[in-house]
Amino acid sequence: MSAATGSTAGKPSVLFVCVHNAGRSQMAAAYLTHLAQGAIEVRSAGSQPADQVNPAAVEAMREEGIDISAELPKILTTEAVKDSDVVVTMGCGDECPYFPGKRYEDWVLEDPAGKGVDSVRPIRDDIKGRIEKLISELLPAAHPDAS
Repeated sequence: MSAATGSTAGKPSVLFVCVHNAGRSQMAAAYLTHLAQGAIEVRSAGSQPADQVNPAAVEAMREEGIDISAELPKILTTEAVKDSDVVVTMGCGDECPYFPGKRYEDWVLEDPAGKGVDSVRPIRDDIKGRIEKLISELLPAAHPDAS
């Protein structure tokens, strides 16, 4: 039995990819899950996943009322890309597989690795703004005033 793609499930699906799947992609996935309230299927992965989510990213998201402490970095698979409508890369470069017909976005964001929570907050806030824009594009009916 194969996993349903966003198209067949009747809702869009988004995959966030960064190298370690420990900071940027985890924060983006958490915001999209939280703000879209189940209307968008969310995945995240890394080309070289870390052992754990960045503690500063966990703390920065906790300040927003979102708990990502139980998340684990996951390896990027070809299937995850195939099963997603939108692939958002965050510094993984050519390590991300490309499939025609997918929407790709490359978000240039500072890497939070090795930084404290004070340095991660601006990255988190930048991601939140991009997620809000992405939701308005993927779910225009849910945001009638976004044009």
